[in-house]
Amino acid sequence: MYIVTGGAGFIGSVVIKALNERGIENILVVDRLEKDEKWKNLRGLKFHEYLHADEFIQPDMLNQIFDEGVTQVYHMGACSSTTETDVDYLMKNNVEYSKILFSFCTGFDVPICYASSAATYGAGEFGYNDNEGEIQKLQPLNPYGWSKQLVDEWALAEDKKPSKWYGVKFFNVYGPNEYHKGSMRSVVVQAHKQIIETGKVKLFKSYHADYEDGGQLRDFVYVKDVVNAMVALMFESHNGPNGIYNLGTGKARSFADLAKATFKALGKNENIEYIEMPDHLKGQYQYYTQANMNKLSEALPDFKFSSLEEGIKDYVQNYLEQANIYARTR
Repeated sequence: MYIVTGGAGFIGSVVIKALNERGIENILVVDRLEKDEKWKNLRGLKFHEYLHADEFIQPDMLNQIFDEGVTQVYHMGACSSTTETDVDYLMKNNVEYSKILFSFCTGFDVPICYASSAATYGAGEFGYNDNEGEIQKLQPLNPYGWSKQLVDEWALAEDKKPSKWYGVKFFNVYGPNEYHKGSMRSVVVQAHKQIIETGKVKLFKSYHADYEDGGQLRDFVYVKDVVNAMVALMFESHNGPNGIYNLGTGKARSFADLAKATFKALGKNENIEYIEMPDHLKGQYQYYTQANMNKLSEALPDFKFSSLEEGIKDYVQNYLEQANIYARTR
């Protein structure tokens, strides 16, 4: 049995697709479907069973599942909102649940890949290097990033761990199956919507002397590449160590570049308008992120990430512009 928590979510559902493409259908999907539309991410995917997250995390249920045999765990389930202010909720949902599942994987020696985040890097004052000796120095800017930081520090400090484990720090992921995320959807899908509806894209002005309007930089990474890298770490023979890995491209690109690539993928002329940034964002806005990808490159030297233009072209033309916008098994 393969377990994918957050399996109906953005990245988790694409993990299921990747497992299906390997012929794997004996998958337990764990999530909270609630009232949004993320259930649509599961249509067309093959899995054995669905289980509500709060039922799954109970010790008796976990013992039963692990006793029956678990091959791999992809722990993508978490509150992923960087604006969440209920810290007690984050401590329970992101920290406590992760520790429980990691401990079961340790006890049964089951490989686990869990979702960390580039939000742990805060303003980037200590860089974006996944060097584990530096992780305790990091200062996340929001409760979400802090919750992920706590799990990383806890996992590294544990005396006993699974024989294979990875905590992966996602940078700015975009791609199919993010549609339910509302305001947390990537700028790509928001730019596409604006272009279709108004013919232009609105981007925030810069309030930093070193960055022009639209010149703010992010490490944008395509969800297919993120998932393929995780699956490669878990399945392929490699010399990479267990531990924390960045998952970005290692190449920072501007929001203006992203908007221009979206216009190009649609075959439309560029039309960008720069608007004022809300006051509540100005104090915690990141002007630059770029993953140091040396560790993953050493573990998987042949792995290639899509360029921003390649990823956006695939996303726009093969998903956002199609009636079937979901990343399902073909």
